[in-house]
Amino acid sequence: MQVINESHRHNVPAGSESHFKVVIVSDLFNDKRSVSRHRDVYQTLSHELDNGVHALALHTFTLSEWDEQQDKALHSPGCRGGSQQD
Repeated sequence: MQVINESHRHNVPAGSESHFKVVIVSDLFNDKRSVSRHRDVYQTLSHELDNGVHALALHTFTLSEWDEQQDKALHSPGCRGGSQQD
């Protein structure tokens, strides 16, 4: 699992922890569709999402999917909610 704080790319005060990209690779995702995987993660992180986390970009993979995907960049789009702070 990799958790990346991308708050600095958004219109939030310096040092914020509100926008995250999370990459999870697990065999627990075998035989589950993307929506089900994301639902499981959101349920696990419900407290954090209710208390300060504004945005969560999830990238969920099985081990075999990750073997195919890992050479490709998981690019996050730029901020669309306002001007980025310097």
